[in-house]
Amino acid sequence: TESLKEYVSTDAGEWTVKGFIDIYKNIYTISSDTKIVSKILEIHIFPELLKFADGIGYSIVLAEKQNWYPDLSFVKKDNERIKFAVDLKTTYRDPEFTGHINGFTLGSHGTYFKDRSSTKNIQFAYSDYLGHFCLGIIYTRADFGDVKETEIFQVKDLQEEYESANKQVGERKVTTLKHLKSITSVIKDFDFFVAEKWEIASDHQGSANTANIGSITNIEDLKNGNGIFANLGEEWFDEYWINYGSATMVKQGKTKKITKLKDFLEFKGRTDLLEKIVIKLTKKKNGNENYRPTD
Repeated sequence: TESLKEYVSTDAGEWTVKGFIDIYKNIYTISSDTKIVSKILEIHIFPELLKFADGIGYSIVLAEKQNWYPDLSFVKKDNERIKFAVDLKTTYRDPEFTGHINGFTLGSHGTYFKDRSSTKNIQFAYSDYLGHFCLGIIYTRADFGDVKETEIFQVKDLQEEYESANKQVGERKVTTLKHLKSITSVIKDFDFFVAEKWEIASDHQGSANTANIGSITNIEDLKNGNGIFANLGEEWFDEYWINYGSATMVKQGKTKKITKLKDFLEFKGRTDLLEKIVIKLTKKKNGNENYRPTD
């Protein structure tokens, strides 16, 4: 992961990607929109991932469709039965909650997760993979005061002696700079981590309206694979998320769907495992972290 950090960063920690360039050498800066940043980051690091895979004897199979899981399938060249799922996840440090990220999803807990032989919305059947990994990219967004939405620059570094700088593109003004590095990057201060999906999962969904597994958000916990299931193991992660929202229990005289790990362990009659739940640090706006209660 350290080599990836060096690959995408300047010496000052800024993203080396400054924008898009056209044939007239106009440079269009990148929007800070997270979807745009994420896609360009994935394209940026892909050659390095290909080189890494080749070096360990694997090929990479891309997901055939945009919404399929996983982003990358690592397949061993001399034994194609050996496969690993790798999802690329990019997220930014939450400026209001020190030590936390904005959060991300870890794939669906729907059809292909419940039926491990299904090939719906997945490149290969879930059970075909020997492991399910997340390559995480954490970054800091540049202050909005430093970055304006999509400016146009001409850079003297890129100009031939006989060329003159453009003053305007359509109705828009073109700013001339001496050096490419003078353009402010929209993101900076990268951290990369690799973890198995179950190690960094939470017990709540990553989005309200889709059946996606949510991640934990504490940065140190993400780096150390210290999710809520860390002491329970992958089998409990699988069983909990296969039954999420469909298993029901009676609590205080009322029937409720099970959407908390504590309730699920009680439902399974395994109160002896409650102490193994890793209590997670929750976000606090005052910069201090607070332990989330388990009920």
